[in-house]
Parts: sequence; C-alpha cells; structure tokens
Amino acid sequence: MAQVELHNVNKAFGSTQVITNVELEINKGEFVVFVGPSGCGKSTLLRLIAGLESLTSGEIIIADRPVMDLPPSERGIAMVFQSYALYPHMSVFQNMAFSLSLQGISKAEIAKRVQAAAKILQMEHLLDRRPAALSGGQRQRVAIGRAIVRNPDVFLFDEPLSNLDAALRHDTRVEISKLHRQLGATTIYVTHDQVEAMTLADKIVVLKDGEVMQVGAPMDLFNQPDNEFVAGFLGSPKMNFFDGILGEIDTENGSGHFEGEGLNIAGVRLVSRDKTRGDKMRLGIRPQHLVLDEKGQLTGTITLIERLGTETVVELVTDAGTLFRYATPEAPEFATGDRAHFSFDASRGHLF
Repeated sequence: MAQVELHNVNKAFGSTQVITNVELEINKGEFVVFVGPSGCGKSTLLRLIAGLESLTSGEIIIADRPVMDLPPSERGIAMVFQSYALYPHMSVFQNMAFSLSLQGISKAEIAKRVQAAAKILQMEHLLDRRPAALSGGQRQRVAIGRAIVRNPDVFLFDEPLSNLDAALRHDTRVEISKLHRQLGATTIYVTHDQVEAMTLADKIVVLKDGEVMQVGAPMDLFNQPDNEFVAGFLGSPKMNFFDGILGEIDTENGSGHFEGEGLNIAGVRLVSRDKTRGDKMRLGIRPQHLVLDEKGQLTGTITLIERLGTETVVELVTDAGTLFRYATPEAPEFATGDRAHFSFDASRGHLF
C-alpha cells in the first residue's frame, strides 16, 4: 500500500525547471533515499512533499489524502534538517516538547512521548541539558527525537549527517537504520552520499537535473543500472567506461559484442536495446570486477597506487589515453609505470 504518491510533479522557479514529471510511489514502512549530485533537485522534491515549497503542477498524496493545499503542520510529516535548528535557550526536553505544546497536548502526554523518544535514542540522561552542552551527534539525536514525538505518518530527513565527522556519520547512520527498523515508519531521506544511500535504503531514487533516472533496490541499481549516469554515480571507485562500437547482437539474451580499446568481448549486457550493429557504444565495467590476467585484453600503464588498508585502488591509462581503475582487497606488488593486463567476466559488463 502506497503511503506517499507523487503524480506528474513539476516545480519551476521562474523560467528554471528544477523538478520534471516525477512519478513515484513510496510504500508504507519503506526507507526511501533520494540521491544524486548537488543541484539535482532532491532537496527541492523533499520540500515539495513537506509543503515548504508549492507545486508548479502535479499531485502529492500522503496516507490517501491529497496534500497540495495543506500546510506542513497538517500533512502528517516530521522533518529533520541538515541544520539541527534547536532553540539554544531551551533544554533538550523543551526542544523536543515544543511542537507538542503548540498543539495544546496535555503536559502528561507530552512527558510520556518525550520520555519514550529519549529512551529509543538512548538520551534520557541528556533531557536537562541545553544544546550548547551537547556534541554534534547528540544535537542531531535531539532533532530526530523532536520528529519522533509527533508520531508522523512520514519522516523526512534532509542530509541530516552532513555536519558530522566521518566516524560520527557512520555511528549516526547505524542509529537511524536501527531506529527505522524499530519504529517501522515510512522514511524519505535525502543525501548526496552514495554510501548512505546503499546502506540505509530499501529503495533508492536516483535524480539528475530534476528527473528520476532510476528507482529500485540498492543492489538492483548497482548490478543492473538503466543508464550510464546511474552506473557511474553508484559505486566507489566509479565504474570504468571504454569507447567502442557494437558488433553482433544476441536479442534472446539481451547482450552484445563490444569492440574497442583493444577489447573484443561478446556476451555483454546490452542496456540500450534500440541500438544496431556498428553503433557507437560505451562499455562499463566496475573496478572490482577486473581480474589480473597476463593474457587479458585490457592493458594499461599504472599512474597512481592508493593503498587504503582494506583495499588497493590502482589508476591506469590505456595506450589510447583512457583512464581506468582496478580495485582489489589484496596488496599487489605494483609500482608506478608498470604495465598490467586484465580480463573480466563479460556478464559483469554493461553496454550503454
């Protein structure tokens, strides 16, 4: 059952179109992540759902109610921003209780909700403190607690971890994931960080220039990207691309033969089905899917070696000048300037 529905949603600021014909259904209890590069419209789309921006055209439905004419307070949503937006003169308890007191809820009910949220977030001992006495991670938990006490139909998170350092970002990400499992609430989360998207989401919505590029489960998007943008955006290091032409096409298996950059590979997944033999194509293969092979067709000269402890990332350049990367959990004995040869399983490749 869909909890949030977006139908032909458009948003323009003057003559600038920032959201274009977005169609999306978010099911009850799903954790959905909007991801994409800066300026792709993901935060604007979240603000449209929240009611902080007005639609140019289209329809937004939350819990079976059209909400286009409703203010944010009546949409059944609670939002957590990148900025914690806490009142510095109020205690943690007062910050979490403030929106409830504005609604005229009894003091007993407010105390019950705040205590319950504080227990979930393991911050009962912080309720008497003021924001200045809290760490960044604790302030973010207060902001999340302020959302929880409202018992919303939908939680909206707008890049909530951007102000935290790397270690704290990881810890808070784990907390948010546990919180979602515990509450079972419908959650929409905006980030530009693909690691957050891959680890948190039940479903990822990839955006580019205000348009939805692909929607699906994280590993479906990683393994079966619909286009070159999604393939290049998800994954670290990013996918390698090689220019060439399309040879024989196997329509039954949806694969094609790629020729270019010294490669002659059959049985590669053909993403663009409207192509014909001789058309220009790009072969995509992830750095993790390359295999060192003295007889391999892909050859490059090493220009950079990054030893990261858990993996080694090697940057190479082909004789034609194409940059590509190889990633391995091993620690190969490479040096800059060495030549290396690689092969790969054709079924792991993609033709765009």
